[in-house]
Amino acid sequence: MTNMKHEKQIIIALKKAQSHLNNVIKMTEGKKYCIDILQQNLAVIGLLKSVNNKLLEKHLSSCFKQVMKGTNEKKKKKMIDEILKLNKNNH
Repeated sequence: MTNMKHEKQIIIALKKAQSHLNNVIKMTEGKKYCIDILQQNLAVIGLLKSVNNKLLEKHLSSCFKQVMKGTNEKKKKKMIDEILKLNKNNH
């Protein structure tokens, strides 16, 4: 997938998440049924997880890949540590 197409998908998903989040806020302020709010909230979470995966994929196939091809061991370790930290924070 081209980088531009990947970027466009990320932006679209973020805008969808933003729209759903605005709905969650309005529904909460309007004291709508809790289950309906929770379902909208889960939609936001799902979209953000999807975006996160796309961003990680983009990073791994570009920045990370480039550094791993190089000879700078300090940069390699830093990149690996960043990925491990992200993974740890995701659980």
